Amino acid sequence: MNLYRVILPVTDITKAVTFYSFVLGQSGKRVSSGRHYFDVGGTILAIYDPIADGDDIQKEWSFNENQYIYISTDTLEDVHQKVKQSECSHVDETIETMPWGERLFYANDPFGNPICFVDQQTVFRG
Repeated sequence: MNLYRVILPVTDITKAVTFYSFVLGQSGKRVSSGRHYFDVGGTILAIYDPIADGDDIQKEWSFNENQYIYISTDTLEDVHQKVKQSECSHVDETIETMPWGERLFYANDPFGNPICFVDQQTVFRG
């Protein structure tokens, strides 16, 4: 089996595309009025605005504050600076090394979705 898509809920598709295009360094692809896909190492990061997509939702939905999406990069310091310059609701001030060896920082995108960026050279798979 392969994990091929992760969906992040947002409330403003245009703002979300601007943010993720800037941070990920790619334009991605609009697949519908409320969905925009970014290929992140073979897994699709799907930005999804249900209202813009015309979906009738009964309640607002989002990731739990502890359900992080982890994205590895070989330019961690550059990404950290980009995220700090963005409209994130939270960004760790420093890059830290975890007890298991990963160098990383945590953030919450402008919509509150928890994301973590990890130095590609330190990714720990267990």
